Amino acid sequence: MTHIANEAEIHNPRLDAFEPFIGVWNTVGHHSMIAGVTLHGRTSIDWHEGGGFVCVRSDVVEDKIPSAISIIGSDDASSRLTMSYFDERGVSRRFDVEVAGNEIRWWRTAPGFSQRFVLTIAADRKTMRGVSSLSKDDETWEQDMELSYSLSG
Repeated sequence: MTHIANEAEIHNPRLDAFEPFIGVWNTVGHHSMIAGVTLHGRTSIDWHEGGGFVCVRSDVVEDKIPSAISIIGSDDASSRLTMSYFDERGVSRRFDVEVAGNEIRWWRTAPGFSQRFVLTIAADRKTMRGVSSLSKDDETWEQDMELSYSLSG
């Protein structure tokens, strides 16, 4: 493959706050729609294209939870971070993203199916906790999934 514009494969300083979250993580958790089942999987959070973007890949060993890939980037004009999400079902979504201290938050507001996710890293940077919530009526939020992350290797 021919490299085109590889000079742009450089670190984006707007994404510096993601540094503590970079790594391959083993996940264990539960989903509200799959009662009594413990979910196991892996998530990687890595620099993409030399650090111009952050790439999040997730895989859970459960047919009802789709494997997904997301790309996070910035917009200098608005100071916003956004994430483009795509999963094995062909579902594609855009989320707003915020990183503050030990948390990454992403959310989307869509009539009848709004979502939000909070990922909190522990002080030792070896474990994290993720909680997703959804709203089907644009008012009431319910917890959807909870995952514990442990740094792999």
